[in-house]
Amino acid sequence: MSIRKRKWKSADGVEQTAWVVNYTDQAGKRRLKTFEKKKSADDFDANTRNEVRTGIHTADSASITVGEAGDRWIAACENAGLERTSIDAYRSHLTLHIKPFLGVRKLSQLTVPMVTDFERRLRNGTDSEKPRSPAMVKRVRADLGALLANAQEEGLVARNVVREVRASRRRGKERQAERRAKPKLRVGEDIPTPNEIRAIVGLLQGSLRPVVITAIFAGLRASELRGLRWPNVDLAKREIHVRERADEYNELGRPKSGSGERTVPVPPIVVNTLKEWKLQCPKSDLALVFPSPVHAGVVGLQYIVRRGLWPPQMAAGLTKAGKNSKGNFAKVAKYQGLHSLRHFFASWCINRKADGGLELPAKVVQERLGHSTIAMTLDIYGHLFPRQDDSEELAAAERALLG
Repeated sequence: MSIRKRKWKSADGVEQTAWVVNYTDQAGKRRLKTFEKKKSADDFDANTRNEVRTGIHTADSASITVGEAGDRWIAACENAGLERTSIDAYRSHLTLHIKPFLGVRKLSQLTVPMVTDFERRLRNGTDSEKPRSPAMVKRVRADLGALLANAQEEGLVARNVVREVRASRRRGKERQAERRAKPKLRVGEDIPTPNEIRAIVGLLQGSLRPVVITAIFAGLRASELRGLRWPNVDLAKREIHVRERADEYNELGRPKSGSGERTVPVPPIVVNTLKEWKLQCPKSDLALVFPSPVHAGVVGLQYIVRRGLWPPQMAAGLTKAGKNSKGNFAKVAKYQGLHSLRHFFASWCINRKADGGLELPAKVVQERLGHSTIAMTLDIYGHLFPRQDDSEELAAAERALLG
């Protein structure tokens, strides 16, 4: 490899200078790379020597773009049999967030500062692009890292610059930013109160009563309720074994994480409700606990919400201003999604026994919810855990200190 200085005059007679790196790659092909500054040429020369020696160098002229690498990554995900919902999310992030900023950039040209600038532009937005939330920026950066990892495996790029970004320094800042952007869940706004739950339970009726009761007192995710099968319900032991889930395409599969597979003890109201329901539950090859009344397959989420969750709220007067199905302003159910019932279950597990709760330790709450870490549980519900009243101890300490 060699570096030489090149001088020439432009059409208007101005003297120009550049630095040219002349080298041979690991395939024996002669390559040239031109730089405006000698330091840039020196840095490239040092890095390229090492890459050629280890057999991982990719010249800019032989490199594909980030957009092309993204398409190859999506194809690899499809070939690996990943869930359709996951692939749809990856494709959306690639199309909406990665390609607009980096799509035409060569893989070999990516640097750590470029990734940092990419994140900054995602967060702040541009004249043509809206700002992304801290959580979305985090997901998109992770997808860019996965894209580059796939390109590395295919020998299309030498470095994964996303992994070179000092994530450990940013992790705390990102978590703080996410917390600021996402307000704490509030009882009576995001989480139904015990009185509201009593009103809903009292007005539940019909074939969807069992699924709503189970959602309230077992805290399963909507996908886990829709994928629940009778072999995983042990009424004698009063347990539900979460082993499967139904995705947006009504396909059954295992939970996305190992912590999602769990055993949830359930109270008598769930046991008695499911015992009665089992006698009249539509039979199907899948042995679903809550099958569709139309085809006995996986029931749609909106069917449960619109026909099971909203009507008892409307009957109980639990409403708020919103838009109806026709897009007109009207009173709508206060709690629009099943996840509000999962929030209630979490608060019920956390609340003191004196207040009608279970007063469970944070670790047990994490296990029952199927969270991957206790940090996730505390990030979402930590503010709900009872705080010890230190007023008497503080008063005594003050008296002792001041006499």
